Amino acid sequence: MSASPLSDAARADTRAGLWMATGAFVLWGLMPLYWHLLKTVPSLQIVAHRVVWSALLVAVWLFWKQGRGWFAAVMAQPRLARLLALSGLCIGINWGLYIWAVNAGHVVETSLGYFINPLLNVVIGTLFLRERLNPVQWTSVGIAAAGVLWLTFNYGSFPWIALALAASFGVYGLIRKLAAVESVTGLGVENAVLLLPALGYLVWAEIGGAGGFFGAAAGGADWGLGIDALLIFGGALTALPLIGFSFAVRRVPLSTIGLMQYIAPTMQFLIGVLVFREVFDLDRAIGFGFIWAALALFMTDSLRRARRAAAI
Repeated sequence: MSASPLSDAARADTRAGLWMATGAFVLWGLMPLYWHLLKTVPSLQIVAHRVVWSALLVAVWLFWKQGRGWFAAVMAQPRLARLLALSGLCIGINWGLYIWAVNAGHVVETSLGYFINPLLNVVIGTLFLRERLNPVQWTSVGIAAAGVLWLTFNYGSFPWIALALAASFGVYGLIRKLAAVESVTGLGVENAVLLLPALGYLVWAEIGGAGGFFGAAAGGADWGLGIDALLIFGGALTALPLIGFSFAVRRVPLSTIGLMQYIAPTMQFLIGVLVFREVFDLDRAIGFGFIWAALALFMTDSLRRARRAAAI
């Protein structure tokens, strides 16, 4: 018997979601290569340009999809507006630290942060949302903590970049979970919160000669039109993966999304080791091994519980 038109449509929708999720995670995984092209630009200016051009693109998208009232609708809810202002600050810190770390030669450690993030999310859920961990999840968190301690005492430095990235993104996720708003609308408000400080900083940098965006005209350093174009397109690279991700999560099971999310840090790790030739010696390999073992245990348990729930 042939499948019904509805089931065909559902399968097509799921396939589209999988492609969109894959595209989003691959773009996030390739980000170190893109930001490395901008290494001549101060990291804070890259972040400011990322905010400005992402805000413009997302605002155009939202005006097209929702009309002019999307921003006022959020501002009419003071608690939601405060939450999004706080989440905007968190994501701004995350973006700034990530870009600085990439261009300072710490791509491998940034990938560690995003490997740690799912486990940290579990801990945050326990502390703030009263979620309960089962013994396997506690074991996963313990193994990951052992990996962090190993890196701290045997590699010789505390992995603060990885932990700060994981913490800032984890807190961001917690706030967005508490803020009842569609993902792209939330990004639009977050960008709006960051927009004025970002614009003010860029104007100050250009006037003071520290900037180079169309610098020849402003008396600045003049990074060239190629760098200017990369800075503008960086806004699209900020917004497009999130739009694709929000499209995918409505069409693809979360258990599948949970597995696919490791595409990005895996690609970042490989770029750091194979392209940028960052150090990855035995001590680092052992520390990462703890983290990867914790993730394998965590994801195996998650898949088992998802199958059991589906069967019920």
